[in-house]
Amino acid sequence: MKDGTASLSAGLYIVATPIGNLEDITYRAVDVLGAVDSIAAEDTRHSRKLLQHFGLKTPLLALHEHNEKAVSEGLLEKIRQGRSIALISDAGTPLMSDPGFYLVRLAHENALPVIPVPGVSAAICALSAAGLPTDRFVFEGFPPAKKTARKHYFDDLQAETGTLIFYESSHRIIASLEDMASAFGADRQAVIARELTKTFETIHGGRLADLVDWVQADKNQQKGEFVVLVHGMPAASSSELSVEDEKVLLTLLEELSLKQAASLASRITGVGRRVFYERALALKEAL
Repeated sequence: MKDGTASLSAGLYIVATPIGNLEDITYRAVDVLGAVDSIAAEDTRHSRKLLQHFGLKTPLLALHEHNEKAVSEGLLEKIRQGRSIALISDAGTPLMSDPGFYLVRLAHENALPVIPVPGVSAAICALSAAGLPTDRFVFEGFPPAKKTARKHYFDDLQAETGTLIFYESSHRIIASLEDMASAFGADRQAVIARELTKTFETIHGGRLADLVDWVQADKNQQKGEFVVLVHGMPAASSSELSVEDEKVLLTLLEELSLKQAASLASRITGVGRRVFYERALALKEAL
């Protein structure tokens, strides 16, 4: 027994924690965090506040991107000895743009129990309230920090038909939105979900070009933690290219490679890059 809570079976417990409002934690998560032998946390100072809020005294140890490989073997050895370990991140579901992948994979490779304790995820929380299609979506996490890499990254996602979900920081939000508008088109619909479940929670949608202007115009909307959701490219087939679209492609093919021509034609017309690329291949084979 630990603090009046029944002990748990040996294993690695992947526990989701609140992303803002502490009342969003599940009853089961509180029980597990109180019953495990120790908790591996991304930031022990941050997580200690969470434990104190719920009156839990479980020992904390640090597991973050800089020490994960070094401490994982020790944690697995504790599980082999019959101990129970919880893994938590600073907020939300572990491994969603947070450390823990190496530890979880190693546990599976060693046939040790991995038990999910589900709860809040900022990506799913934002998707549920965004008003964008939810039947297909792609979680992309944080885009690259450097502009050139970020632009190529977004360019490679132009033809994705599912709703795209990104995380972004306050000091890069405007640059990222500008690059999204350039890659996906100024008219592509998108939603910004900022400071979810916190006091200044904001969910605001519109054209990417309008979202850039909206954030630039209000410094308050440049603060906090962001989830950005972008409507996917409408599905299309090569037969749907109009005469004008094909003229654009043929003109670009005179000067550019297939890949470059398809990408630029997509940006000019709004038709998926994959459609243009497949049509360019067909034209090349016909020559």
